[in-house]
Amino acid sequence: MPKLKTRKAAAKRFRTTGSGKFVRRHAMKNHLLEHKPTCRKNRLSKLALVDETDVHRVSAMMPYA
Repeated sequence: MPKLKTRKAAAKRFRTTGSGKFVRRHAMKNHLLEHKPTCRKNRLSKLALVDETDVHRVSAMMPYA
């Protein structure tokens, strides 16, 4: 059986937790930050879990994660 390749775009965007779940960053935190409240920017800075409907897609892109 040949080795499977990891999608490098997915490897840069997702990480695994100790329990095997995938975490991601929030969107809307790159630009136009001037008018957003600080509490919203702080909330967007935290990591979020990948939704259970997308976990099989992410795990297929990262077979060794």
